[in-house]
Amino acid sequence: MSSLENLRSQTFPPKSVQDWGEKAEQTLKGRKIESLQSVTYENIILKPLYSREDEQIVPEYPGGSDSRRGIHPLGYVTNEWKVAQRITADTAGELKRKLHESVQKGQTAISFEVREELCESESFADLYQNYPFALNSKWLQSDFLSKLDSQISEKEKVTGYIANDLISLFAETGIFSEELLEKWTEDVKYAEKKFPQLRSILINTTPYHNGGANAVQELGIAAATGVFYLQLLIEKGIDLNSITNKMVFQFSIGSNFFMEVAKLRAARVIWDRISELYGAEGDSRKMHIAAETSTFTKTITDSHVNLLRSANEAFAAVLGGVQYLQVSSFDYITGSSAFSERVARNIQLILKEEAHLQKVIDPAGGSWYIEALTNQLAEKAWSFFQQIDAKGGILEVLKSNWLQQELEAVFEKRNADIQTRKQSIVGTNVYAALEENLPNIQSSQTSESFGNNDSLEIERIQPRRLSEPFEELRYKAKLIEEKLGSTPSVGMICLGELKQYKARLDFMKGFLAAGGIKAVESKPIFNLEDARQFLIDLETNFVCFCGTNEQYELVGNPILAALKAEFPNQTFLLAGLPEKERQEAWQKGGVAQFVHVKSNCYETVLNILESMEVSSSEETKA
Repeated sequence: MSSLENLRSQTFPPKSVQDWGEKAEQTLKGRKIESLQSVTYENIILKPLYSREDEQIVPEYPGGSDSRRGIHPLGYVTNEWKVAQRITADTAGELKRKLHESVQKGQTAISFEVREELCESESFADLYQNYPFALNSKWLQSDFLSKLDSQISEKEKVTGYIANDLISLFAETGIFSEELLEKWTEDVKYAEKKFPQLRSILINTTPYHNGGANAVQELGIAAATGVFYLQLLIEKGIDLNSITNKMVFQFSIGSNFFMEVAKLRAARVIWDRISELYGAEGDSRKMHIAAETSTFTKTITDSHVNLLRSANEAFAAVLGGVQYLQVSSFDYITGSSAFSERVARNIQLILKEEAHLQKVIDPAGGSWYIEALTNQLAEKAWSFFQQIDAKGGILEVLKSNWLQQELEAVFEKRNADIQTRKQSIVGTNVYAALEENLPNIQSSQTSESFGNNDSLEIERIQPRRLSEPFEELRYKAKLIEEKLGSTPSVGMICLGELKQYKARLDFMKGFLAAGGIKAVESKPIFNLEDARQFLIDLETNFVCFCGTNEQYELVGNPILAALKAEFPNQTFLLAGLPEKERQEAWQKGGVAQFVHVKSNCYETVLNILESMEVSSSEETKA
């Protein structure tokens, strides 16, 4: 038998999960494999290894059972997702031009920021027969539908969705009105009568996502909002299947790739269960999803990194099985350009044509990890939905402020992880580029509200971005630079040889750069005179010692004592965290703060900048 035949005939004994775990532990130097587990913001424990045992029961094919694998048997092969880039325009003429340019370059849905002056149908009169709408009409639902009715004759050819979610608008603006809710139901009836193929009921979780919600909360809120509209419209005499056929669920897609894929799959599972309990039949139980890349995860600083974030989020949305997708441009926070809008649209075209995602049916199907996440999310979200329902439903938990408090608790955890750099935002709290010219921030516009005499005020869910605290630091540093004429800085006393201080010097450079502060390093320092000369030439009142723990004890301590006596106005920092019994001695010697990997980067840098701000103001007065 030849060597090749020998190789082909070889077999390997099957290995169990326990075998893999034992093998992994050999490389962990005594730690158990459980030490690799992590806990998400949804309180889901992520394991380092998943197997078929985690998969549980999964439908054998897309389009069947609970729809987790998609709502169409052949996925995007027969029902492609729509490229629904949201176009911005100031006039109807500009909108028409941009829409026609976009469809020629790959746009496959009529999508734009709805404004009163853009409701005229001439902008898309020659497009609606071939392209579906993908519009969140917000407060302008009535106006848009009535103008569409008066100017389009072939109403049965109007497809897609022109819809709004009044509950999410209440949450965004902090105003609830029974009169507006009644008007909303009339709009739904009107759309049903005039445009039989058009969806007009939106369940929009984006405001909650931007308020800090985790995936479980987003799913529970979506379910509760959907149930609210079901019950409301059934009471108005509308057929159940007609209601579910008019619904579109909108989700923002965050940065946790696998969690976001599982979120969309779990959403379909939950809605299938709810609509089945209500008695909906067949395809009317299938959830249609409009997704958009997250605002919550985007940054002003190093904005080109947003390209990677948006591509990652768009990829997750497609694998999750969406019907419409909006990818935000990398610089939209400060004002999109024609170039950035084109790149954003092309992300979807690359996923379709080059990654071939349009040709693969449910590419995430069968992944043990994703299937396990889907099941866990569905279970936890169902429990959260039941909590909302037990408290009276989505409107009541908003009125009582319970939901706002739940979102705030999750946001505080996220924010703490960002401030301590437990979670990284590349280009913002890690690897920040000091030489970057910061753009001017466009003033954020509060959502327009149509409150009236019967309005009830509720606590508004504020839109946020995770990077905002560090962006505030950068702008504060920019103002100080304008006053001082130079970048805010902290001197680095580098003790010993390069190999002895480099690790902590690099750490301090990155730590300070997150807040716009430059680290000015000394030459290698071995004695007091070198350190003294460095401080004489230094143009800042902040100095940090960098070196090994051994260097700190041998030369750092006596140098610190002498420098503190000669330069009493200097604020001294120490890179690293000494043993507990030595911390007090260093503090008595003059160290104001220890800066280490567990430090709150935001608070530490903010304190430094505020001190510099006071100093610069005093110099200006002098």
